[in-house]
Amino acid sequence: MNAIDPVARALLDDLDEGFAEMYAAYRNLVFSTALRLSGRWACAEDLTAEAFLRAYQALAGYDSDRIAALQSRAWLMTILMNVWRNAVRTKSRKPPPDLRDEPVDAVDPGQDVEAAAVRRETGDELAELLGRLPEEQRAAVVLRHVVDLPVSEIATVLKIPQGTVKSHVSRGLQRLRALGGAR
Repeated sequence: MNAIDPVARALLDDLDEGFAEMYAAYRNLVFSTALRLSGRWACAEDLTAEAFLRAYQALAGYDSDRIAALQSRAWLMTILMNVWRNAVRTKSRKPPPDLRDEPVDAVDPGQDVEAAAVRRETGDELAELLGRLPEEQRAAVVLRHVVDLPVSEIATVLKIPQGTVKSHVSRGLQRLRALGGAR
């Protein structure tokens, strides 16, 4: 029998305290993934909040056996991917917003200004390139090379075979190189 995920163990002991542990353990991972998928800080915050809200709601209805079997990181990434796909679908049905109404992404006040500018420029460039990938390739590349999930977990999250994950990652990286070289 597999060892119980430490976060799942904490959830079994006390749902609220365990959820706080889950949030602390995975908030940066979920946010950085959401940021790479969406390309916008505000969207990433919304996606992260929605993913954790849905996770908590789901956990409240799970029995102890289901929680014990939980692979928390892959499970959260699955929820995030579903939230992101729903947001993309919803956005495609709405007319584009007036960009003058869009808030400017906030900068962390504790950062060195020059370092923040360099990081933001690199992050914006990467987000723009990732945004040009087909959805399935973008998701696979982000999960593999940003989140650093193994292929088996990505297959679980995306609900596709491992060979397809490898193909999406390979083609996505190839396309990123071509897009980056065309600049």
